[in-house]
Amino acid sequence: MNRALGIDLGEARIGLAISDELGVLAHPLETIVVNEIRDPLARISEIVAREKIGMIVLGMPRNMNGTYGPAAEKTREFAKQLQERVTCEIKFWDERLTSVAAQKSLHAGGKNVKQSRAVIDQVAAQMILQGWLDSQAMLG
Repeated sequence: MNRALGIDLGEARIGLAISDELGVLAHPLETIVVNEIRDPLARISEIVAREKIGMIVLGMPRNMNGTYGPAAEKTREFAKQLQERVTCEIKFWDERLTSVAAQKSLHAGGKNVKQSRAVIDQVAAQMILQGWLDSQAMLG
């Protein structure tokens, strides 16, 4: 199985996570700080090529009632632009509360807000990807 890449898209930062070779566990990979890199899509494309990514799982923001808002449209546009640069499939995955869960997880691990800022987006991406991986395992 090719590895999968999880993406937590944000205005300021993009969190990335990667699966193991077996497609069982997601691991934090990298945080792209949008205003510090010229072309975030190029960076993601490099990772996809280098790691032989077979699937991208992109967190899709939804309102708590399940509807889509302006952030979802930005995510769809990002996916469209990314799809022009990569050959693998891009799937959307409901990301409701992943950032909150990531923050709680880091806090439980002894990290304060300042310490966790650099990795919270990676952990959110890890949660998005792990949710998708778990759903695939249930499908058999």
